[in-house]
Amino acid sequence: MFQRLIMLALALPAVAAAQTLRIEDSAQVRELTTAQLLERPDVRDILVHNDVSYHRDMHYLAVPLRSLLPGLTDDEHVQFIAADGFSGEVPARLMLDAGRTTGWLAVEPASHPWPPLAPGEPSAGPFYVVWTEPEAAGIGPEQWPYQVATVRVTADVDARFPAMLPDSGLPPDAPARKGFAVFKKNCVTCHTLNGQGDAKLGPDLNIPHGPTEYLGAAYLKKLVRNPQDLRHWPEAKMPAFDRRTLSDADLDDLLAYLSHMASRRSK
Repeated sequence: MFQRLIMLALALPAVAAAQTLRIEDSAQVRELTTAQLLERPDVRDILVHNDVSYHRDMHYLAVPLRSLLPGLTDDEHVQFIAADGFSGEVPARLMLDAGRTTGWLAVEPASHPWPPLAPGEPSAGPFYVVWTEPEAAGIGPEQWPYQVATVRVTADVDARFPAMLPDSGLPPDAPARKGFAVFKKNCVTCHTLNGQGDAKLGPDLNIPHGPTEYLGAAYLKKLVRNPQDLRHWPEAKMPAFDRRTLSDADLDDLLAYLSHMASRRSK
């Protein structure tokens, strides 16, 4: 996610003008400005420890996601679509859970802009999904989308993109099936598979060939752990996935899913 900064820099004029958030659900389409969001009675001043994008503690004015999306149910899914084509995928249950973890839409005030994400780069604003106590619900770095332009209530990935599904005959504990869950959480935000998906950042991971077909397991794991260790490319957009974000077992399952899907390629 962090290498997305490069693409955002190229899109700066459009990003700077995106001060209106579009919210799409089954009932209506709403557009809310920064000022309207900051005038809501449920706005809170929150502290986010070790912010994923800024790598330090940050204060934000923010609206709870569950109150921003009234009528949301546990079986729904929410997409947070960024200005650069990144598509953050979050199950609604993570926003509705009354436990310790809380999801927020942080809103960047025009009068007090946030710091740049890196020297010469834009900030995470004007709208940024952040979490308090994310570890309690297993929130991953790909579920902190910034530069959000559209919030869309929709069906989950399984229903929207059937060509991504592993064989229905696999047992529930099959590595490829568990790997699909890993793919949905960490990969579908940037990649399509079998031509399906909403993200616009990365290449398709099965057409015309899947990565397990042209990279051995050791090198594919190296690519996921840190793309710059395999291909040194300063403008690369793919982030590194360390073991706190993606365990060795999860990475093995992801490779099992990608290998399995090579035999289920859409023509």
